[in-house]
Amino acid sequence: MTESENSSETKISIDTELTEPPMYQLIFINDNDTSYDFVVECLTKHLNYTESTAQRITDEIHEAGSACVAILPYEMAEQKGVEITITARTNGYPLNVRIEPEVT
Repeated sequence: MTESENSSETKISIDTELTEPPMYQLIFINDNDTSYDFVVECLTKHLNYTESTAQRITDEIHEAGSACVAILPYEMAEQKGVEITITARTNGYPLNVRIEPEVT
């Protein structure tokens, strides 16, 4: 048997088209125990908002009961949620963070 008879060619179709990862909302839930200043601090430190933007978002959380604070790919939203929850618990606050698929 020759080498050409022995080898078989397999053609693989490679999908080179990239798709955007699904996006998720990072949502803060209002409670009666987490301080306004702490929420503002979380938004500035963990999500890089300016002080004034963080205050506006915190007002929205307080008034509406919850607010989307960021829209990120799932892994990033999950990581930020964990970081913020750990920071809240370390500081004695019950701040709840929820992750939901982005509504389009």
